[in-house]
Amino acid sequence: MASVIEVTDLRKTYRLGALNVPVLNGVSMSVERGEMVCIMGPSGSGKSTLMNIIGCLDAPTSGSYRLEGEEVSRWGDARLAAARNSKIGFVFQTYNLLARLSALANVELALQYGDRRNARARSLQALESVGLGHRYKHRPLELSGGEQQRVAIARALVKNPAIMLADEPTGALDSRSSAEIMAILQRLNRDEGLTVALVTHEADIARHTRRIVSLRDGLVVSDEPVAEPLQAQAAEGVSA
Repeated sequence: MASVIEVTDLRKTYRLGALNVPVLNGVSMSVERGEMVCIMGPSGSGKSTLMNIIGCLDAPTSGSYRLEGEEVSRWGDARLAAARNSKIGFVFQTYNLLARLSALANVELALQYGDRRNARARSLQALESVGLGHRYKHRPLELSGGEQQRVAIARALVKNPAIMLADEPTGALDSRSSAEIMAILQRLNRDEGLTVALVTHEADIARHTRRIVSLRDGLVVSDEPVAEPLQAQAAEGVSA
């Protein structure tokens, strides 16, 4: 199976005034197409920095990152933006929805710079796939935290990405809503073959994935399969 993500000896150092602050100290790992992988570690371990580099939101100080076999360091700004817009779906802890727009309009925003053919129908279909087709007119403040995160997943899905990157997607949710989000991610991975890379510091959330890569002090300290992944319970109206 081909690697969709491959990083080799990845290093990242930030300059803070007169100080150099190393965050990644030589990370090497790969994610194969169709995998569901968790990157976990304590605060300051480098997991969010690694996710930002994988998502083409940041660049490493040195090392190699290959996305679908292509060396990302060779890409210019336009190519990086195109990758973010078409190849990668992002889901964040804070949802990043626009409060004045409906759920449907928030999802449609993801298509603003891409293929807009049948944008409304595709956006509604994405909302239906996460069980929110009947809530498409509601604004974020009229939705629960779990529902807002489901809108964010629909916004990522509508682009038909090769990879979904989820950075602490359950971090702001209660246990029931967290389970609903994990059930959706598991279904997308299992039934639709979507590659999912998830960042979390919660061990029980990590156990819903098939493999756990643990970081500490900017290094991979373990990379192990999950023997028996936990199966999350889908929300009512959402396919399991």
